[in-house]
Amino acid sequence: MHIPDIRRVGIIFSGGPAPGANAVISAAATSFIDDGREVLGFFHGYSHLQEYHPVTHRLLPDKHYRMLLEEHVVGMRNTRGILLGTARANPGKGITSREDLKDPVKTKALSNVYSALVDLQVDALISIGGDDTLKTANFLYEYQKGLPPEAKRVSVIHLPKTIDNDYEGIDFTFGFFTAVDVMGKELQNLRADAISTGSYFIVETMGRKAGWLSYGVAIAGEANLVVGVEDLPNYADKDGKLDVKRLADHIVELVIHRERTNKGYGTIVIAEGLSEHLPAKMLEGISRDPHGHISLGRMNLGSAIADMVKERLLARGVDKKFTGVQLGYESRCAPPHAFDVMLGSQLGIGAYRALVEQGVDGHMVSVSGQLDLCYVPFAQLVDPVTMVTQVRYIDRKSDFHKLARFLENRTERLREFAPPNQGDK
Repeated sequence: MHIPDIRRVGIIFSGGPAPGANAVISAAATSFIDDGREVLGFFHGYSHLQEYHPVTHRLLPDKHYRMLLEEHVVGMRNTRGILLGTARANPGKGITSREDLKDPVKTKALSNVYSALVDLQVDALISIGGDDTLKTANFLYEYQKGLPPEAKRVSVIHLPKTIDNDYEGIDFTFGFFTAVDVMGKELQNLRADAISTGSYFIVETMGRKAGWLSYGVAIAGEANLVVGVEDLPNYADKDGKLDVKRLADHIVELVIHRERTNKGYGTIVIAEGLSEHLPAKMLEGISRDPHGHISLGRMNLGSAIADMVKERLLARGVDKKFTGVQLGYESRCAPPHAFDVMLGSQLGIGAYRALVEQGVDGHMVSVSGQLDLCYVPFAQLVDPVTMVTQVRYIDRKSDFHKLARFLENRTERLREFAPPNQGDK
């Protein structure tokens, strides 16, 4: 197997922040630096790369990127935030098929990225990000297949990042456990408030496409009910869209049941991604990001459901305080959980091993078992026709799903500190 000579690598971090980001960047950069290779860290994802022009917008050191040295990355593994910054710039916007990769108009931004890397003599790009960033990495990899034989090839390696944990090809993504820990503790605070005031909170957690965060937070924070995207069939209308009234009615029945058993309080967790499945009419006028996603934070689904539940309860003679709360942003740059530091560090080192030791291109670095490294081809993660990445949902037959269901509505059992007549029986 021919292993290309990788002398200079570039690193980008794209999409939403995730705890452990600096562990990944630090471990990757250190691996190459220790081996006498150069590392360029690009600021704010693809923002500057996609605007590259050989005359009017050349990339400048310390303005658009930084030549990373040991002093920049040592001791950074446990720090908050992202050393290189991030952004949601999307150089693959408008590309929806393999044929589009031959269109010079649709690939203009992608071509700019490639030209910038060649101009800076970058031999390989390490992409760190979520499913949209993986899609872009695959675009760059596939785009180069159409270049003339003599054109320089920039190897592309991707490292999976998302607090949503909805990635195919890896069991857990860095940042997930930190996010669950932070939001789980917030949920426990709200739960204590609910017990003290005899009220309810509907807590909306991040998780655009799958329910991993909502389920993890509900388990860790001892919620009385969790509803993820995977549970949509239970609350869908005839068109398969979320029937908010049906979900509200289910919560009303839960509250009525708890009232009858002297448990007049509770917390309910829902995934923000449920908003993606609202009827089209309810999504009209909602702003979207460069990847076409609706702004879920502006939807505030939890508060809307809280108001609806309160109204329905009043109609049945039950007056309860219901408050909607959104959780998520406070977790994205929290101090990373030790596991996320270990996982992120291994993924960063995995980028070095993939490029220098394995000589692979167009692969995602993954781990299994005892953080054993493995390398997954993009072709196994991206639909060959639509060029869209695959989402990993919670298996509703899995023991993880069963765990959450088993723990629902049993959160007060044997709790000595619960107010009189308020404990589960």
